[in-house]
Amino acid sequence: MQCHCDSKQPFPDCCQPFLEGRLEAPDPLTLMRSRYSAYCTGAGEYLVHTWHPDTLEKLDAATLRESGLSTEWLGLNIVFSRGTPADTEGEVEFKVRYREHDRVVLLHERSRFVRFEGRWVYHSGLHNPPKTGPNQPCPCHSGKKYKHCCNRR
Repeated sequence: MQCHCDSKQPFPDCCQPFLEGRLEAPDPLTLMRSRYSAYCTGAGEYLVHTWHPDTLEKLDAATLRESGLSTEWLGLNIVFSRGTPADTEGEVEFKVRYREHDRVVLLHERSRFVRFEGRWVYHSGLHNPPKTGPNQPCPCHSGKKYKHCCNRR
């Protein structure tokens, strides 16, 4: 079975080891992909484990599991990512499509990830972030213009 995160890899070779707790995500992009797969499979415990406790609020594994399983997930598209295994914070901008009440919804978010107790966790996100123009600096902080960097992916 192909992985839910649209990596084009088999699920056992992609996100499954993270969801089962055998590996920790090495960077924000991998964590983002694995969290999407967690929603698709209802892995509520993994979502709690990878969510910063300061922003988790009253969400719990059972609520996240039910939310994930009751949603028809249609696809993940990564817009850009920033953060390496050596960093302490990073970002991933993504678009997720899902079906809700017989209509397709697009969730567009720029998520912030930080290191917490030595591992990457989701901290917070900005929904519908401002559009980056082709001649503006790339939001991944590469120093290049957007049209010559992440817009080419």
